Amino acid sequence: MRYFFTLLFFLGLLQANDAVHTFAKSEDCKSCHTQIYDEFYGSMHANSTPQKDPIHNAIWAQHPKNLKQEQYACGKCHTPAADNLDKMMTNAQKAMPDAKNETHQAGISCAYCHRIKSIELHKEHNTNIMTTTEKNYFGTLKEGIESPYHGIVSEGNEHMKNGNVCIGCHSHRMNKHGLNVCSTNIDNEMDGANCVSCHMPKIDGSVSALNDTKVHAFHGFAGAHFHSEMLTKHVDISLLRNIGNFIINIDNRTSHALLLHPLRLGVLKVSVKRGEKTTQLKDEIFVRVLGKDSKPAMPWIADTTLKDTMIQANEKRSVQYDFKLQQGDKVDVVLGWFLVNPKALQSLNLENESVATKFHEFKKESFTF
Repeated sequence: MRYFFTLLFFLGLLQANDAVHTFAKSEDCKSCHTQIYDEFYGSMHANSTPQKDPIHNAIWAQHPKNLKQEQYACGKCHTPAADNLDKMMTNAQKAMPDAKNETHQAGISCAYCHRIKSIELHKEHNTNIMTTTEKNYFGTLKEGIESPYHGIVSEGNEHMKNGNVCIGCHSHRMNKHGLNVCSTNIDNEMDGANCVSCHMPKIDGSVSALNDTKVHAFHGFAGAHFHSEMLTKHVDISLLRNIGNFIINIDNRTSHALLLHPLRLGVLKVSVKRGEKTTQLKDEIFVRVLGKDSKPAMPWIADTTLKDTMIQANEKRSVQYDFKLQQGDKVDVVLGWFLVNPKALQSLNLENESVATKFHEFKKESFTF
């Protein structure tokens, strides 16, 4: 069966900004924001292009506009700093991702995110409205940083503080069939937490060499690819022992599904160690499958959700195991995921890509009786 599902493609379809703009290079930020730049450089924001992300590239290879060598339909979110972004999004124009074009390979650059002035909310997708003043950036500090390179406006832009700066790309996408192929939560705050506070938590280190602070917001963007350990505090795992079985409870205390990317496959692995013997119990799978005509389908042609067992926002999922625990037993629990559903590897030509085949261990717990 063919599984062609990827949030990387979905995000590329969104109308991510209002027009073509000129952005400063991310490398220009390095001298003053060294730690932040190093974090960003290893993030998916910096590596969002087809040339840098094998999974995104595999999906883009299947896209009709790529097969016809027309426009890079993913550019609005994956290369928003492109100097020909207008052509990428205009029919009858030809604009493909170029490995030699610096503005294409900038990915989702520092200047791009920090120049988002506001977000227009729309039914099909949202639009980022950018400031037209090239050296006027937005941030979260109470007092703006005085810099010889740029000005920064902290007050008056709540989007940076409440996490809405992310929802221009990461909120939702309706395809031509009216199917919301990717959705987080447009009202992203839950119990005081939001996109920024969870995925960009405060860590040690100064914001800037020109403005000494004890902490700064992490710019490696904790997520399914990297630094997922920063997110483990938002998901709890517990065990309930019964007479003839036991139950593993997974409490997802976030405002969105545990995994948003329909290409991904979540797995709960449970084993019981009794003396010198370890029994591996059946894996529990969490997945969302889009389809058409009762078969899995690419997101641009899908018109329904065939299956959705993903752990949802603020859900406590219980998984029962018909195994009678005894005194001295040790139960090991691992919750994790594959970035690409193993069933899709061959059809996407990703079977030899480690980023696609690796199992990511998210959270481990052990229970001894």
